[in-house]
Amino acid sequence: MAGQILTFAKWRLTTTEILYHLPDYPGLLQSFVGQEYDLAPNYPQLEQFLIFWSRSLDGPVHSVSVSQARRDHYDR
Repeated sequence: MAGQILTFAKWRLTTTEILYHLPDYPGLLQSFVGQEYDLAPNYPQLEQFLIFWSRSLDGPVHSVSVSQARRDHYDR
């Protein structure tokens, strides 16, 4: 149980912005923003989502921006 709590304590709320090309208008970019708890620096949840995106959606990804919430106030 203590190991699970320590493992979860390393996960942080992660905000991701994905810019992608519209399939019908490749010169235009659309933004998708989402939040999920994820583990830096590998971001396994984001990686799985990007694999899903590339296999299932038509709009190719242009860029991905990632930011995480600070946990200072939780660590006290």
